[in-house]
Amino acid sequence: MNIRTLFLSVGLCVLAAPAFAQDAGQAPAGAQPVEVPNLEDEGLVGTVTDESAWQDLGIAIPAFATNSNQPTAANAQGTGALGLELGRVVYNDLRNNGLFRPVGPDALPRPAYPEITAPTWGAWQGRSAEMLVQGYVRANADGGLTVGCYLYDVQLQQELVREGWVVTAADWRRAAHKCADLVYSRLSGESPFFDSKIAYIAETGPKGNRVKRLAIMDSDGANHRFITNGQATALTPRYSPDYSKIVYLSYLNGYPRIFVYDIGTGRQTLVTESQNPTMAPRWSPDGKWILYSMATGGNTDIYRVSASGGGTSQRLTDTPGIDIGGSYSPDGSKIVFESDRSGSQQIYVMDADGGNQRRISFFGGRAATPEWSPRGDQIAFTHIAGDLRVAVMSPSGGGMRYLTNNWQDEAPTWAPNGRIVQFFRTAPNSGETSIWQVDLTGRNERRLNTPVGASDPAWGPVLP
Repeated sequence: MNIRTLFLSVGLCVLAAPAFAQDAGQAPAGAQPVEVPNLEDEGLVGTVTDESAWQDLGIAIPAFATNSNQPTAANAQGTGALGLELGRVVYNDLRNNGLFRPVGPDALPRPAYPEITAPTWGAWQGRSAEMLVQGYVRANADGGLTVGCYLYDVQLQQELVREGWVVTAADWRRAAHKCADLVYSRLSGESPFFDSKIAYIAETGPKGNRVKRLAIMDSDGANHRFITNGQATALTPRYSPDYSKIVYLSYLNGYPRIFVYDIGTGRQTLVTESQNPTMAPRWSPDGKWILYSMATGGNTDIYRVSASGGGTSQRLTDTPGIDIGGSYSPDGSKIVFESDRSGSQQIYVMDADGGNQRRISFFGGRAATPEWSPRGDQIAFTHIAGDLRVAVMSPSGGGMRYLTNNWQDEAPTWAPNGRIVQFFRTAPNSGETSIWQVDLTGRNERRLNTPVGASDPAWGPVLP
């Protein structure tokens, strides 16, 4: 569901004015910004902080204020309680990425509504805060919410950026993620990723007889939802480039089928089916094609088929052995895949039409499940040398380095901004699977909470 984006005008009078809500209703759909006036000084002066030290910023994130505690479907206690929850989500987003030192709303005083556009600078300086994130939440007459987010430089006593959103009550967490994205992007210079979703395979049942269902959740693990009922085994989901669909592999009675699930309508479209083993469907960057691997006559090769289904598949590889796991480069010109044509699993790259196939992994051990970064500068993959570890390398095969060091970490997927890699971890003995993520430093690793076992994560694009 799209949310309407507002750029907040200067001054508390705008926060309190009924006209603000009326203007908000005129915002175009699809999160299109509304034209706003310049700041009072017609632009910011100075910089936030030295570029080499932005990771060390101390950020205060108090509870969001409200002009009047009004009942809302998002929280039975009203907008006052919801403001605390909004602050907590922003705090957890920024804390969990490992780059900032935020202090959350449970340890801070709550600003009054008039302070949102006129911070009490001395109070925050006394708490050694360098940056301050303040916001508000207001109930709308139609049952929706207006949420505003402001980022201030406490030392300069200056506003750095602001934005606001009109959301349904059910989408209040999206406004919090948008606020965290705003802060993250302004301070780090990186593209945002918090307002995104993750598809994965939910696993239940004994180790030798797992039920595997397609599921989705927010980037922080909230708003979990099962998509399939488990009657057919679901595997390897991937979001479409426009975020509207998920492609996945379904096995029913031993027969593989590739389906596209429309998130908005719930409709499923059969793309292709076969009695031959089929694996790893993946989208092309333009959303027109789906790559997959299929075994015929003792060989497993990579094919592509129209994403709309019903067309003839085109074979892209034709060599003895197993070719599997194709992933397009962001510009659609190349495909990275794994093949054992050299005698063991290794990483190869080819042109999008199947030409110019060449091996790029020459660092010992085996290499599998490659996925190209959204930035195009790195490829994440599973390195197998005793243990299974998540690693990255350049598209030419150089600069290989590990991001994890555990018994069995595999199947990496990239955050939309190409800075964080998600993967699944299998526990020894029990076989329990769980989703983890780590940033490119390899130091900030954490587990995502899921209601059941989880594997095969797929990180989708930032929501519109």
